[in-house]
Amino acid sequence: MKEVQSINPYNNKVVDTYTLHSSEQLNALLERAHRRYLKWRKTHFSERSELMKKAAHILRKDAKLYASNISDEMGKPISQAIAEVEKCAWVCDYYAENAESQLSNETIESDADISYVRHEPLGVILAVMPWNYPFWQVFRFAAPTLMAGNVAVLKHASNVFGSALKIEEVFRRAGFPDHSFTTLLVGSNQVESIIDNPVVKAVTLTGSGPAGSAVAQTAGKNIKKSVLELGGNNALIVLEDCDMENTLETCIQARFQNTGQSCIAGKRLLVQESISEEFIQKLVKRVEELKSGDPLDPETYIGTLARKDLAKELESQVKDTIAAGAKLETGGRREEAWYAPTVVSGVTPDMVMFKEETFGPALSVTTFKTVEEAIELSNESKFGLGVSVFTTDISKAMEMIPEFEEGAVFINELVKSDPRLPFGGVKESGYGRELSSHGIKEFVNTKTVYIKR
Repeated sequence: MKEVQSINPYNNKVVDTYTLHSSEQLNALLERAHRRYLKWRKTHFSERSELMKKAAHILRKDAKLYASNISDEMGKPISQAIAEVEKCAWVCDYYAENAESQLSNETIESDADISYVRHEPLGVILAVMPWNYPFWQVFRFAAPTLMAGNVAVLKHASNVFGSALKIEEVFRRAGFPDHSFTTLLVGSNQVESIIDNPVVKAVTLTGSGPAGSAVAQTAGKNIKKSVLELGGNNALIVLEDCDMENTLETCIQARFQNTGQSCIAGKRLLVQESISEEFIQKLVKRVEELKSGDPLDPETYIGTLARKDLAKELESQVKDTIAAGAKLETGGRREEAWYAPTVVSGVTPDMVMFKEETFGPALSVTTFKTVEEAIELSNESKFGLGVSVFTTDISKAMEMIPEFEEGAVFINELVKSDPRLPFGGVKESGYGRELSSHGIKEFVNTKTVYIKR
């Protein structure tokens, strides 16, 4: 039987060792999930809601316990890991309180005596999830999926299998029936066969473009629904009339929280020329004050990257950009899986840090003269997940919104996910939406009912 290890990226110690499921075990788990679905789909929203609220309670009560597992497995600073677990409780409560109304029958006037739309579950839904938010990414899928009457199976990243099993534990402790949520300990090479399995009715993936493309191809071959949340290269557009102090703090949070390992992080800072010198100077000073260290230290803001190879890749991207003529303002140092908080200025659209997604604590800075140029620079990306605009002129910002090729526009705030708002992108950032009423309807059968008396 093949085994995989989870390695703590801060101290290189083995967190745990996991035995992968065999093909026979995998097929048995999928069949049990399907049998559970046949019963679970008949439960009332009130029953599902009660269990989901219990899950939220468990997450809040044991937030530190689950957060320490996150920090051990992928190096997230403990304070941010606790916040992640608490956010999972929020999404559980949100769907416990809203799923029934979101999926209620929709009456539609037609030439029928009665016509309406029902929303019914599909069956077993597969989630392929990444390591960077090992609890949040899963719960924002699982809460609406289970509340809609589907059952969930999870293929998590192999370095956070412990988190995957802890999530399953949360649902079990909350009283969800066996196999309503199932963790599959499998490698990426087994995902295709899982999607091929007839009991799996749809798939959602959060991850890289190549992974999304592979999943979409397999789902398409099987004529199954897929939702993809892929990479991002979000711009932070700073106009000359911004509130500079608040903008600085928000931009730092947007780029450096979770040690910069976020698809929705603000990775390309676009600053209007008239204030660029002052803004960059103040930005560098604040970045140099960010505390790096042990992820389990509550004062740590910058932890390690999740793996050494990720730190090496980021280091290469920064070096390539500097070699092309950009200026290193601060940082640029690597030790094992740790990478220093980094700011690189003078970045142009032909440079690596502008063109590629950087997954770590490194921020590129580009200047512009006009609002029109800022919009053009923002859109000059294969990604389209989100953009932030900082200005005190809200009317001007409102005029800019239709010009952005993005899934989200945030004014005077970092791009973030919220259970109440749809989340997702366009272009190579994927398709479909998570969260809100839009997210829960991705994996239901929208059934038309037409009745003549």
